[in-house]
Amino acid sequence: MDHVDKLLAQWAQCRPDLDCQPMGVWGRMSRMAAMAAREIEKPFKALGLTSSEFDVLATLRRSGGPVTPTELYQSAMLSSGAMTARLDKLESRGLVQRSPSAEDRRSLRVSLTEQGLALIDRALVLHMANEAELLAPLSEDEQQQLAGLMKRWLLARE
Repeated sequence: MDHVDKLLAQWAQCRPDLDCQPMGVWGRMSRMAAMAAREIEKPFKALGLTSSEFDVLATLRRSGGPVTPTELYQSAMLSSGAMTARLDKLESRGLVQRSPSAEDRRSLRVSLTEQGLALIDRALVLHMANEAELLAPLSEDEQQQLAGLMKRWLLARE
């Protein structure tokens, strides 16, 4: 029995009239998310990054070229102020650079520096290995099934 099974057994005792099985799904997802978040942070911390800094660098890496701060904060679902603060910090560390846009002088383009590119590539390798380890208790088929179920739920809600 896991922790959630114990809670469900208690609810079954005191409220046998309620179907508490949905609580089992949501309780486990909540516990898994909290545990995974702690574990996912570890490789970032080892490289001197926060998860939000990793997200900015990863967005720049997969974008394939310079992007505007607006594109960045929309991709990361942050406020422009929060993105500016992150970019300021990353720029001061020499990981990103901001330069004027050739198309619009009022706009900036953000890109990775060589140091930023090297760091995000190293971080990504560690991150993928870490996430694979977190999923190791499940077979590849189970991982695909889980991903498919989660995708189906998200598509119904997004």
